[in-house]
Amino acid sequence: MAVNLYDSAYALEKAIRESDEYLHLKRMYDEVNADPAAKSMFDQFRQIQMNLQQKQMMGQNISEQEVQQAQASVVQVQQNEKIFRLMEAEQRMSMIINEINQVVMKPLSEMYGGM
Repeated sequence: MAVNLYDSAYALEKAIRESDEYLHLKRMYDEVNADPAAKSMFDQFRQIQMNLQQKQMMGQNISEQEVQQAQASVVQVQQNEKIFRLMEAEQRMSMIINEINQVVMKPLSEMYGGM
């Protein structure tokens, strides 16, 4: 019997949306967005991150000033309790997604790992 992988993928999406970890992440995200100062600080932090990632992907050099700006931004957001809790929840969700990815990729890893 053939398995429809898309049905399984949508079932996994639904399970993620209903998971405690996702619901906690959503609450933390909503908390940050409800606080104008925290939201502004978080948006600025994310913009700095995205700019640096984009430069890296394009093979551009990142200046010392940009590195210092990013480090200062990290320190600033970590001092905000709401953003700190959001970042912890993001990290936990990222770990879960990575673990799920390992499970999903296991058949290919096993097949090609033997080469």
